[in-house]
Amino acid sequence: MITTPFQQTTQQTRTQTMMPLLALCLGYFMTILDVTIVNVALVDIKEHLSANVTGLQWIVDGYALVFASFLLTGGALGDRRGSRTIFLAGLVLFTLASTLCSLAPTLLVLQIARAVQGLGAALLVPTSLALLPTIFPDARKRAQAIGIWAAVASIGATSGPLLGGFLVNAFGWRSIFLINLPIGILCFLLTARWIAPSTPQGGRSLDLPGQVASVLALGMLTFALIEGNSLGIRSPLILAAYTASVLFFLLLLVREKITSHPMLPLALFQERTFSATNVVAVCQTFTFMGFIFVMSLFLQQVKHYPPSLTGLALLPAFGSALLSTSLSGGLMARLGSKRVMVVGLLVSALGCFGLVMVDTYTSYMLLACLLAILGGGLALVLPAMTEAAIAHAPKAQAGIASGMLNVSRQVGGVIGVAILGTLVGNQQMFLPGMHLAFVIAGGVLLLGLASAWVFVRTR
Repeated sequence: MITTPFQQTTQQTRTQTMMPLLALCLGYFMTILDVTIVNVALVDIKEHLSANVTGLQWIVDGYALVFASFLLTGGALGDRRGSRTIFLAGLVLFTLASTLCSLAPTLLVLQIARAVQGLGAALLVPTSLALLPTIFPDARKRAQAIGIWAAVASIGATSGPLLGGFLVNAFGWRSIFLINLPIGILCFLLTARWIAPSTPQGGRSLDLPGQVASVLALGMLTFALIEGNSLGIRSPLILAAYTASVLFFLLLLVREKITSHPMLPLALFQERTFSATNVVAVCQTFTFMGFIFVMSLFLQQVKHYPPSLTGLALLPAFGSALLSTSLSGGLMARLGSKRVMVVGLLVSALGCFGLVMVDTYTSYMLLACLLAILGGGLALVLPAMTEAAIAHAPKAQAGIASGMLNVSRQVGGVIGVAILGTLVGNQQMFLPGMHLAFVIAGGVLLLGLASAWVFVRTR
């Protein structure tokens, strides 16, 4: 068969766009995979590294805490130094940290390596999205590429428990981190070969005082929430941590108000829909991350499922989430983002309250139905709140608005694991703690529902 010059040119053009997209998606895939894959390995880590629930919380939250704290800075660094350069730096950092996680001899080393992973993810995620417009200058093709990039989040989150369960059963907990090594190397080679160096834009300040204040505010809050279970809520150290968190948060607000180049433009929050959707983002991910943490421990420690079966048992939640995500676009076109958001929050809240009925002897069929309800409801919320937030943000600040929404989601996840995980720290009181955790999660979702119902405007 003879290939014409036109066909050769078309094939070459397609390769020049698909290979860079593959590289960016692989990098993004790793960061999302590591959000969920670690949960099915927690019990194995607990047994091999002599960890308690507090130690396990830091494994999950160490990653999310640093990810949330440096996400906006990662985008600013990409603007100043070139998105490709920062993407590659984040990729190297994430891959090396993953390798260190797999080799960690102690719990402390694993926790530190997870925090470094979070820093790598904070560099990877915003720059991977920022590179798409340079690869796809055509608006229609760019929209398709962004859709593929966004779908990777669902694929990564869904495959995490399944892949993690298989790897832990077959090779132990260290394999869930080692799997990032070949993915990271392939991603690096594809990026170096197919993505051209990007021109630094400049202009955006790094706002180091604001960055430090935000890290300390969130870090002190997380420390107080997690360690309060073992040290006591009235411990001087815990009270000092709460006080320091409040002071650093106030310092952040003052700093962002007076600086000419704020990391976080506070004027964005004068738009009530944008503020409300960030509240919804915190509530949605608070429940999602807390649910995954608690349910993974329940299935392995109470139901005594092996890791592989735990991954399969969680499949209804993620399968339902994929279905909801695929239907969300059509639902938003017919009902509007506000109604879809409210419906998703209501359905997922009902799923949380339903999980209060679950105990050691609950049939898996009932549990699967409740998992599907919760997962499907939470997945409906995400695209709706994102559309509403971006639609009501100034066009010139759409990038920072999107970044802030992601920060809110990560902060919600950090707090969710810290609070809900603490409630199941006592093995003898696991079920009562789990039931209270899901009551709190349902209440948080109702808070998000009220925020969306009252403050989100429709267009």
